[in-house]
This record gives sequence, C-alpha cells and structure tokens, in this order.
Amino acid sequence: MTEASQITERVGPMMRTSRSGRRRNQHLNFGVAIVGIVVMMAIFAPLLTRYSPIDQDFSATLQGPSWTHLLGTDNLGRDLWSRILYGGRIDLFLATVAVAAPLVIGTAVGALSGYFGGWFDVIVMRIADIVVAFPFYVLVISLVFIFGNGVGSIFAAISIVSWVAYARIVRAEALVIRSTDFMDALRVGGIGTVRIVFRHLVPNVVSQAIVYAMSDIVANIGVIVTLSYFGMGIVPPTPDWGSMMADGQPFFVGGYYGLMVIPALAVIVTSFGLSLIGDGLANVLRVKR
Repeated sequence: MTEASQITERVGPMMRTSRSGRRRNQHLNFGVAIVGIVVMMAIFAPLLTRYSPIDQDFSATLQGPSWTHLLGTDNLGRDLWSRILYGGRIDLFLATVAVAAPLVIGTAVGALSGYFGGWFDVIVMRIADIVVAFPFYVLVISLVFIFGNGVGSIFAAISIVSWVAYARIVRAEALVIRSTDFMDALRVGGIGTVRIVFRHLVPNVVSQAIVYAMSDIVANIGVIVTLSYFGMGIVPPTPDWGSMMADGQPFFVGGYYGLMVIPALAVIVTSFGLSLIGDGLANVLRVKR
C-alpha cells in the first residue's frame, strides 16, 4: 500500500465523521430556528397583532384572509392570527413547564434507585411498571377527568405519569456508572453519599434525560391539544390550538378549511422543530460518548 493510500485510509473516516457531524448540527440548528421563531412569535404576540384573541365581532364572522385579518376570522368574528399567537403561548408554556417537574423528579428518583439498588430500587421499579402498564394518553385523560379542566389539572396529570420515563432512563445510566473506578474512588475518599449522587452521578446521567425531554415536550403538546379538542383541556375563552380545531370542525365541510388546518399546521411545525432539536442533541451526545 502506497503512502498516499495510507493517508487516505486514515483521513477518510475523519472526513466522513466531520460531514456527519455537520449534518447533525444542521438538524439541530434548523430545529432551534423553527422553535425559536415560534417561541418569539408567541412571546411578542401583543406586538404582532392589534386584536385580542377573545374579542368577538359578529359583523365579521367567517371572513377569509385580508389586510385587516391576516388569517381571517372564526364563526364568532375572532381574529385567527391573534388566536394562533396567543394559543401558542399557553400550549408551549404548559408543555414546557410540564416537562420540568417530571425531569427533576424522575432524574432524582432514577439516580437514587440506580445508585442504591436493593429494596428502594425494587419499590421504584414496581411503581414504574404499574404506571407504564396503562397507555399514556388514557392515564392522563383519566387523571384530568378526575382533577377537572384547567392548566393546573393538566400539569398535575402529566407530571404524575411522565416522571417514570425519566426515572427509567436515568436508572439505566446510573447502574453502569455506579460500578466504575471513578465512583469507587469517591467512596474510598470519604465523599458523602448525597454529594456523590447529586454532584457526581447526576451530571453524568442527566444528558439522556434532557434529550428525551425534547420528545416529551412534543408528546405534551399532543396531550394538551387532544384534551382541548375534546373539551377537557384549556378552559375557554382562553385560546388554544386544540380548542381552535374543535371550534372549526363544524365549518370544515362548508369550505372554511383554515379554521382547522391553520392550528393543525402550528402543531405540526412546532412538533417538527422540537423533534429536530431532540435528534440533533442525541447525535451530538452520541458523538461525544
């Protein structure tokens, strides 16, 4: 083999890895751009529309797009563009906040379960098995039915169900790391258990949970929209993408497609962006590992 061939053989995999890494970063950057635009539009909604999302104008019902109403109006004369922006506010906020509590609780429980093992691990895993035995949507809808409609009920229902996935992910990582020489050195060095778990173990296992959180936000948006579509989610007149689709369904056959299609597209675009972020983060962390 010539010297040039040897150099090509060594450099080739590096070049392929670099190109692959750029493609992964493109996915991540594209996802951040999409979600960033959606979030900024929701945050600055008062600057992007002069209409209130709940004000009704019965003299301008079911109008098509115009300079006055960019996306038209619904059957009550409410501006669709305004309702899309403000609906994104509540849906994105609730979907994100509903990830925070399960992420923290699940990470802590999973880390402790994986590190200590024994009876604590058995109890945690049996509870997790019971929760996982029920379909996610069925369990969340059942809890919301028990708690009642509203933001607080949705947050509580999602938190009660979602922490299990984070606990299982973190526990699997903790079971591997707890047996490493690094952890043995910490224990021999007299480092306290609490410090070992939360200062050294958790930072090394939380990355996979964070990656999963991106897909969990997508799932939460689906739950929130579904609940609102069936009248069990955000309480009217607060705008919400799910309730907008439900309100527009009776008029779909009459040719007023935008009442359902526009909020559905908002859900699809936002979920697509979050999925790209999750895939990008997973690929970046996989390369580092």
